Amino acid sequence: MPATIIPGYKLLLTYDIRPEQVKTYYHFVLKEFVPELETMGIYLFRVWHVAWGDYPVRQLEFVTESEENLLKLSSSRRFEDMETRLQELTTDYERKILPFRKGFQF
Repeated sequence: MPATIIPGYKLLLTYDIRPEQVKTYYHFVLKEFVPELETMGIYLFRVWHVAWGDYPVRQLEFVTESEENLLKLSSSRRFEDMETRLQELTTDYERKILPFRKGFQF
């Protein structure tokens, strides 16, 4: 990861982890998913565990400086494959791209 980035965009992923897939989920996200996104210039910013309301329990926030990085991501076969794998390990999966703003966004 670069020493400093100026976030311009946020990639939000929200979902619930399938109880029978917890171990596999953590291994996949920590060993494959996050490192691969970082090679594309998209960096893990925050992980939220939301324990209230009618909202998925997990929210991952990734940040990037440029829209170009998100376009590269969305056209990547590798990301498509990894996203499919993440969806197999979770329920209620949703992906959003937002202009960066400090604080909790949903």
